[in-house]
Amino acid sequence: MDGNKNNGVATGNSTGETINNSVNAQDIRSLDELSNYLKSSASTRQGRSVPPLDQWHPEQTIDMDLTIKANGEWWHEGGLMTRQSLISLFATVLWKEETDGVTEYFLKTPVQKLRIQVEDVPLLINDVGIVNEDGIHWLEFTTIAGDVVRLDDAHPIELRSYRPSSVHNDAEKEQIRPYMLVRNGLMALIGRNTFYHLTEIGQLTEQDNDVILTLESGGHSYQLLMPDD
Repeated sequence: MDGNKNNGVATGNSTGETINNSVNAQDIRSLDELSNYLKSSASTRQGRSVPPLDQWHPEQTIDMDLTIKANGEWWHEGGLMTRQSLISLFATVLWKEETDGVTEYFLKTPVQKLRIQVEDVPLLINDVGIVNEDGIHWLEFTTIAGDVVRLDDAHPIELRSYRPSSVHNDAEKEQIRPYMLVRNGLMALIGRNTFYHLTEIGQLTEQDNDVILTLESGGHSYQLLMPDD
């Protein structure tokens, strides 16, 4: 992840590469063990920072019974996770890998990669606001995990189709959903209420029977072709 101010999360310092070497032999297999490990290493970083995941190369990969649902909910061993502080902590070590067209998601530590399941995308944006910085207005988005990101060329919004895996042939079940790039290749779904607010912030115009949403951020204009209802 870059140190860009717009991504809203600080890059871990140089100590992050070797945090907690004393637990390198530790076998992390439960949420409690992972939580304790991440909390113990948090002292090497300031605030809610994201560690330098690209510098970690764990050799061991195991499966964890954790699923991030298409609506942004986190489920572990069949139960809904309700502790937001825990979700926010785990979200700092979300990692994405693509091999031969196959995308996999992990919770990554220097010790292990814990493979998890993601139905759509791993992050959910639940708030948007306008911030003024040096006379320039920015659209600033916040995920439920605490990421803050501004709309710019490096963090665009895109509309694309999503079809639940349980639906096979019913085209009416296909949805057009808005997404935004956040960090480390991770995408976030912009929640329904947040997107409605975005349509109020922006300007809706018609062109050739299409409805276009124009958003202003950082002195630039961004346009989205709105889907038909």
